[in-house]
Amino acid sequence: MSEHEANPADRSGAGQERKARVFRPQTPPAVALGRLAESLGLDAGPQADVVISGITNDSRSVLPGDLYVALPGAHRHGADFSAQAVADGAVAVLTDEDGARLLAWDSAVESVPVLIHAEPRAVVGRLAATIYGNGPEDGLRRFGVTGTNGKTTTSYFVNALLRGLGVVPGLIGTIEILAGDEAIPSVLTTPESSDVQALMARMRQHGLGAVTMEVSSHALQFHRVDGVLFDVAGFTNLTQDHLDLHGSMDEYFATKGLLFTPEHASTGVVIVDDSWGRLFAEASRIPVTRLAVAPDSAVDADWSVQDVVSRGALGSEFALHGPDGAVLRARVPLPGGFNVANAALAIVMVLSSGVSVEEMAGVLAGGDPLSVQVPGRMQVVATEPRAIVDFAHNPDALERALQAVRSPDGSGKVIVVFGATGERDAGKRPVMGATAVRGADVVIVTDDDPHDEDPAAIRSEVIAGAFQARDQERPDVLVEESFPRDEAIRRAVELAGPQDTILVAGRGHEVWQEVKGVNIALDDREELRAALAARGFRDSTTND
Repeated sequence: MSEHEANPADRSGAGQERKARVFRPQTPPAVALGRLAESLGLDAGPQADVVISGITNDSRSVLPGDLYVALPGAHRHGADFSAQAVADGAVAVLTDEDGARLLAWDSAVESVPVLIHAEPRAVVGRLAATIYGNGPEDGLRRFGVTGTNGKTTTSYFVNALLRGLGVVPGLIGTIEILAGDEAIPSVLTTPESSDVQALMARMRQHGLGAVTMEVSSHALQFHRVDGVLFDVAGFTNLTQDHLDLHGSMDEYFATKGLLFTPEHASTGVVIVDDSWGRLFAEASRIPVTRLAVAPDSAVDADWSVQDVVSRGALGSEFALHGPDGAVLRARVPLPGGFNVANAALAIVMVLSSGVSVEEMAGVLAGGDPLSVQVPGRMQVVATEPRAIVDFAHNPDALERALQAVRSPDGSGKVIVVFGATGERDAGKRPVMGATAVRGADVVIVTDDDPHDEDPAAIRSEVIAGAFQARDQERPDVLVEESFPRDEAIRRAVELAGPQDTILVAGRGHEVWQEVKGVNIALDDREELRAALAARGFRDSTTND
């Protein structure tokens, strides 16, 4: 929830302060307001000596000593909340001209200095980096992963390899935020730039040596990684998603490309298996290493995946060939060719940070470092029938997941349960329906997160694509509509035999379903386990 959409009734005193503090370093910094103002080309005036110890654009997260950044929003301007921010301890305010006009009528803000900048959102990250003392020389190696699919798993693989090298890493991801082994409660899907900088400062204070972050197109578009210079940026792939935000694939591509600029990263690794990947490598404004996973893409690549041996549900083994005859051999326990790609990208990213081939070979040879558990990513819930939960929520990810779960010998049927998200890229809904029909034998269309949209209308668009593909390509596929989602999962189990495979796709690790502004408790993994147990199938094998 953005600042201007915040509900003042959500404020809960000490509870809200605890939420704010989870992102902050334990030792607060102290930076003169004048120094910050000067970096923006502004004059702090007679209050230049005011000491700033934090920064936030959420009035609910203000702590004493903060610089409160009042940003414009869709419905309210953050300046409307400045009085509350000052009451909670903000010692200065940064806003734009519109915010300044609102503050001119607010006597409660007269006691603190107000800085005015044309684009305050664009400078929050840079200011936060200065306040928290973050920068290229602070000893924290930074890895950023972008792309449509695979960001989460690749991030986990990077951190697993770093641990194998004796480095204690942190993680800023969509599933969780970690400082070493310490879980930091996340109150936002993607932290704001001020939170990202505070988290990195906290990780440095914990003695961590690296941090890996999933960098979404939203994070790039809304300046959430401004002020972060990644040592290595990685690119997985680009397929249709988030066009409700970006409008076109070209705009989506351009937004992702912002990570591969000198402002955001020093070097990069790009998977060049398709035209988007090759274009990404060519358009990069930083030096990049090209990685080919598909055999026909290896011609111009620096590193290439070869000799892939699939072990079905047990994952894959592969060789990674690089410059000067270098060969690394690895095993990834997660099924699917896309997880080979994720693992290979993670290996080359860590190599690009300065790790030698010899060091990496030693890590890969001992301890099976890529045997990580990624919640909700190809997570095996049971073995007979095979029951898997995955986050696949766009056509490409769904296609790859269905390919991965199909038994190598073709035995048993594949049953898929999925839906489409409301208020998001409606154009992919019929495509997902068609994709499901092409990859599964039984297709059960249900609800994902409808948000404020009519769930029945969403389902009808998905089903239309499924019926068209069934009638034209695979008339034997069974297509059903079932809702609510827990009922659809029970229906899938009802149709399954011990030799079959059930894939519940779209929500992965998520435990809440949003319907008309109400969060309903719903964990696909738990619903699947309960449905299997009710039918008397054997105990589940979990990867929690």
